[in-house]
Amino acid sequence: MLGKKIKHAGRYQEIVNAFLRNGFSYFVYRLGLSNQISSKKQQESEKLMNKQTVGMKLRNILQGLGPTFIKLGQIASTRRDLIPEEITRELEQLQDNVVSFPFEQVREIIEGELGDTLENLFQDFSETPLATASIGQVHSAHLNTGEQVAVKIQRPDIVPIVETDLEILDDLARGMESKIAWAKTYEIRKMINTFAKTLRAELDYYIEGRNCERIAKQFSYQPEIEIPHVHWKYTTKKVLTMDFVQGIKVSNIAKLEAEGYDRRLIADRITQSMLQQIFIEGFFHGDPHPGNIYVLPENRIAYLDFGMVGRLNDDTKFHFASMIIHLQRGNTDGLIKAISSMGMLSKETDMTSFYNEIDQLVMKYYDVSFSKLQLSEAINDLLTVIYHHRIQIPSDLTVLAKTLIVLEAIIENLDPEFSIMKAAEPFGEKLFLHRYEPTTILKKSWKQWVENAQFLSQVPKNLKDLSKTIQNGDLHFKISVPELQLFLQRLDKISNRLAFSIILLAFSILMVGLIIGSAIADQANLLWQIPVIEIGSVVATLMFLFIVFSIYKSGRL
Repeated sequence: MLGKKIKHAGRYQEIVNAFLRNGFSYFVYRLGLSNQISSKKQQESEKLMNKQTVGMKLRNILQGLGPTFIKLGQIASTRRDLIPEEITRELEQLQDNVVSFPFEQVREIIEGELGDTLENLFQDFSETPLATASIGQVHSAHLNTGEQVAVKIQRPDIVPIVETDLEILDDLARGMESKIAWAKTYEIRKMINTFAKTLRAELDYYIEGRNCERIAKQFSYQPEIEIPHVHWKYTTKKVLTMDFVQGIKVSNIAKLEAEGYDRRLIADRITQSMLQQIFIEGFFHGDPHPGNIYVLPENRIAYLDFGMVGRLNDDTKFHFASMIIHLQRGNTDGLIKAISSMGMLSKETDMTSFYNEIDQLVMKYYDVSFSKLQLSEAINDLLTVIYHHRIQIPSDLTVLAKTLIVLEAIIENLDPEFSIMKAAEPFGEKLFLHRYEPTTILKKSWKQWVENAQFLSQVPKNLKDLSKTIQNGDLHFKISVPELQLFLQRLDKISNRLAFSIILLAFSILMVGLIIGSAIADQANLLWQIPVIEIGSVVATLMFLFIVFSIYKSGRL
């Protein structure tokens, strides 16, 4: 930690000064970044700051510290499971209020990246940027083929600045975990590492281009949704060239009204397209704020800026839909089971208290029709309960929560009567039906069968390794008595299931042999006038159905 302080002494001092100026002197002292402890009067003053004031001051600090900290604040605003709502509301207002960099540098970067002069690469190129952000800025241009494009250019020297800040943040997170209990509980350093991974991905325009193409494929047969085409010949890690989108920003209601657009149809198309990305594809736009959604002629929708995306596997999609449905149907047990299935609960969770709070929340939404249920309110209430019990939420789920909250604000602005929850209901039902389709169950059963077979094939080697370990005296057991019985029960179940699977496999092989033999001999296979093959087939089928049912009933599909 000392080495990094020396290496980045100037930047450390900027950060310390920013916190000191905004009344966080005691926090700076606790982290060991200052040798001077604040006076008792200052400490009392800091303690009296309410959450909203803290949020405002944090927003000012992060805004002043530049792109890395602005992005950190924007991502932190999605973590309502960790940060009080009053603070997240302030962090949501963080904007990339930065000045544009000179056109000379724009030219230098493009020519260096694309290996030719600007005049040879483009028919014309606007010197005035269309938009400016902390990581890059966008210019309008025309290719030599006549196509109008938007060219995003990364800020010069942004990578070393961000890397320095990420090193400092990792250092600060380590210090927080060693000195502040809640920071260790929530594994702040792990969160910073996740943030660093996300930010580094945004610095690579190749990744953004691939994200764009992947989402474009989702809507290849839906002309009402427009995703700009990436021009890979003019794209590198620092330059991204895409089709130019000319439309009306979705938040410009006055212009939409004046030009006769159908606001309800626009709301429906945005909702349906986002829900398709989330619940069907499991790969979605992670930052759908109004500046990234435009309305085109004929009420078509265009999405821009794919630097941040969300990913959901099938299980997470199903469990999230389960949470909302159980909340609306008043099923406390089902809601807690869905939360538990995502691995969010731990042995430290006070289950009695957690159950009571969830039950109270369920009563608030019980039997409220989907058309009247506000998704953002339900998500915020659920995250508040989770936050109170210091339960960690997977990062992909927090991106989803933020996306849905931002989406609902956009839709409410377009059409206050439109219900996202009502629109989401068919998607939830489709997820449930797909989950319990015979083909889905069989696929998962087959996957488990293959895993069991692989396990069996490794048993001789594992036994041999175990024997060597015992002979060398290197085997150590550490099983507490309360866990021993549960461990033995689970081991017994695994052994029984493996044995049953082997018997079923052997029986099936025997039956196949009888069938083939009967077919070659061209005669019925009777034993004491009993149709062996027919009875054997029925028995094998019943055994197979039994093992599939037992796996399904165990909830371990």
